[in-house]
This record gives sequence, structure tokens and C-alpha cells, in this order.
Amino acid sequence: MEYVIAFAVGGLICVVGQLLMDVAKLTPAHVMSTLVVTGVVLDFLGLYDKFIDFAGAGATVPITSFGHSLYHGAISEAEQHGLIGIVTGIFEVTSAGISAAIAFGFLASLVFKPRG
Repeated sequence: MEYVIAFAVGGLICVVGQLLMDVAKLTPAHVMSTLVVTGVVLDFLGLYDKFIDFAGAGATVPITSFGHSLYHGAISEAEQHGLIGIVTGIFEVTSAGISAAIAFGFLASLVFKPRG
């Protein structure tokens, strides 16, 4: 049942993103930013951890989880190191994902011919 819930929740997050593009006519960049900020707000309100407990991978894989990770890293490091901890915390928690996105994006650009 965990897999079904994770699939359904992850799918619903994707549906929300698609509806924002189709109905609200937002660009993909706006949708991505909106979903990241939604993750931050839900974490600020203390709801995202409960959401993860319920949905598992359905809540940790989509882009909303990136906002959750940014907020978690910034707050935990800010408590330990002050203002500089906000910046270092953001990169400490999310650096692996950001690095992977850059590396795979570069590799894809070598393999596929861009349209233009």
C-alpha cells in the first residue's frame, strides 16, 4: 500500500504542476519556483515532515522536496552558525542534487543535438 500512496501523491503533485501550466498559463520556470516555495512554506508550517511520513517517496522525490531540503538545511545551520549558516546550510543539504543535475545536463548536451 505504501507504493500506491507514494505513486498517487507524487502523481498528484505532477498534476498540480501540469494544471498550473495548462490552466494558469504559467511557464515551467514559474511552476518549478511555485512548487519549491510551496515545499518551503509547508516545512515552515511544520506540515512537510508529516506529509513525508504519510506519502514516503511520493513526497520526497518531487520538486517540493527540494524546497523542504533548502529550508531544513538553512534553519539547522542558522541555529548553529548564525547568518552565514543560512547560505552554507542551503548548499550543504542540496549540493549532491544540484551537482547531479549539472553533470547529467552536461552529459545530455553532449549526446543530444539541440533544436534551434
